[in-house]
Amino acid sequence: MRQMKSVLLVCLSLTALVASSLSFAQVLNLGATLSGAAEVPPNASAGMGQLQAEFDKASRALRYTLRYSGLSGPVKAGHFHGPAEAGKNAGVALGINNAGDSPVQGSAVLTPEQAADLLAGKWYINLHTAANPGGELRGQVTPE
Repeated sequence: MRQMKSVLLVCLSLTALVASSLSFAQVLNLGATLSGAAEVPPNASAGMGQLQAEFDKASRALRYTLRYSGLSGPVKAGHFHGPAEAGKNAGVALGINNAGDSPVQGSAVLTPEQAADLLAGKWYINLHTAANPGGELRGQVTPE
């Protein structure tokens, strides 16, 4: 009987471990390094930025933190753009609220189409300033 309890306990522990691994596999870490050189066309901005994000494949929830510094002036707007590969431009896929204050934190639930483009590496993040209204900093969002 004691041996049966031990086997049952081991089975329950393994089941819990597998379940937690499966749910963990549903969350993907994403990131981007933002620079003026990545803009299309490139610019000579001394600014830099970093995006850290998590995407839950099951719920399609995107959570992100964006940090930046050294721009030519205040950020007027920030967006995720797509679908586009690096070196190409696309329309706004998702706006970033309060992009003018670094660090920026946000979240959104994506549509199935947006999620597919994001997971395919076809989203980029763009920060716009008065001196660079088309974008001062850009970074392609990719899995980390």
